[in-house]
Amino acid sequence: MRKLNPNSITFKNNFSIAVLLTLFAVIISSIGIRAFNEAMYEQYEEGAFGIAESAVRFVNGDKLYIYEENGGTSEDYQQSWKQLDRICNGSGAMFIYVIRPDLTDYGHIRFVFSTVNHNSEYSPYEVGFVRETTNDEYREKYRNLYEGTSEREVLVLESSRYSRSEYHITAMVPVKNSQGDTTAILCVQRQTDIMDTMRNRFSTSVLQALLIMVGLVIILQSVYLHHELITPVQTITREAARFASENKPAAHKLEKEILNTDEIGVLAGAIDRMEEQITEYIDNLTTATAEKERMEAELSLAARIQEAMLPQNFPPFPDRKEFDLFASMKPAREVGGDFYDFFLIDENHLGLAIADVSGKGVPGALFMMIAKTILESCAMLGRGPGEILTKTNEALSTNNRVDMFVTAWMGILEISTGRLTAASAGHEYPALRSGGGDFALLKNKHGLPLAVMEEVKYTEYTLQLQPGDGIFVYTDGVPEATDTQSVMFGTGRMLEALNHEPDAGPEKLIRNVHQDVDAFVGEAEQFDDTTMLCLVWNGTEKE
Repeated sequence: MRKLNPNSITFKNNFSIAVLLTLFAVIISSIGIRAFNEAMYEQYEEGAFGIAESAVRFVNGDKLYIYEENGGTSEDYQQSWKQLDRICNGSGAMFIYVIRPDLTDYGHIRFVFSTVNHNSEYSPYEVGFVRETTNDEYREKYRNLYEGTSEREVLVLESSRYSRSEYHITAMVPVKNSQGDTTAILCVQRQTDIMDTMRNRFSTSVLQALLIMVGLVIILQSVYLHHELITPVQTITREAARFASENKPAAHKLEKEILNTDEIGVLAGAIDRMEEQITEYIDNLTTATAEKERMEAELSLAARIQEAMLPQNFPPFPDRKEFDLFASMKPAREVGGDFYDFFLIDENHLGLAIADVSGKGVPGALFMMIAKTILESCAMLGRGPGEILTKTNEALSTNNRVDMFVTAWMGILEISTGRLTAASAGHEYPALRSGGGDFALLKNKHGLPLAVMEEVKYTEYTLQLQPGDGIFVYTDGVPEATDTQSVMFGTGRMLEALNHEPDAGPEKLIRNVHQDVDAFVGEAEQFDDTTMLCLVWNGTEKE
């Protein structure tokens, strides 16, 4: 058995999961039991009132005094009593009774009707039987019903101190005569012992299920972590050490040993390609005639690295139905200075970014990679777009000896509400489609481009997207694309391309713009990258 290492990733991961899941289990159990209890009481209460409203129709409020005088021997009394008895036993109620309280202080009650469930051990009260009111709470509710301050009252009794049937709910409604005056009160009593049994059974089931879930998650997560992370990382570490000492590609590729399709798999493939490319680079250096090939290999490597830096898998978040997202970058050279990015900051916030570096080629690509890394790192700290651009500008402005700058647009979408907060560092105006209309430019306030000046503060603006609304952001390579006569494509033609099919999805919208740009420029050589990103917010299931 391996010694447990408290500093290992597996231990830290399992410990944090155990703590979080235990806390989650306690919270969910408490909420579930409380909600179940409230729902059951509400159901019992409404059920009792439903029985009472059905039963009160069979009680004649004009004849209650007559019933008392003849001791309940009249035929219509017996018919009413039978109806109440039928309702009592058919509904599962414990008691249904009609009382007339003493109106001086409501301290005593006189029974006119009284029925009990045949399955109970209790017997009904006789007509005219008088007893003291159970307690002050009952007395107050009788007063409310007689004086017309309420049309229904309920009382939950959880003690046998005041009643021969403990733990019950009593629903009370007034019995009125033909003039609309209250002449008696009809009460329906339902026992809560069944409800208590169901609540205890539910609580036990919930706790057992949650405890089992916690145990299973910890075990499965431990196995999964070791299989998907620890073992692959150890394999990659060994291969990196071997390559550093032998300086030649491995006979067996990491991609063949590591079958992960996540970032670990991408890293394994990248190391395989890195080994091959480094080996090729070293071989090319041995020959003076390979200088051109070396340069091309570097550019190709830079292009692949740059491409790997940008998200390429679409849809990027297939499980998130609240939004659709698509982006593309078409560099004017082997490598470009534009970039786009999107990432989940947390489960409810999506970061969006697009930027354009002033330089082109390899220097622009390197500066782009630095800017993208800094921007994403600042965003993952949970800051707003304005602060993200401010922090990024501080980092890029420090020792900016190459005098490059970056225009950038940064947005954070609150996925659950469609609230989009954004800020611009000298970037192109975004195009917005809202309310089912066409795309139009959103002329927001601009700040200075990044890396131009230190201590620049960037302001934010907020958009409230509705389901179906979309936003399209781009670099200046789109409107500044030129044809053979040096005429620019312009934002007007860009909006026309978007509005060919304004209700289309993000991928189709971007392809429509690409198609119109390509048709416009023809064979003319382009000197700027064309990068676009489009998002459509679909709303949530509740909307």
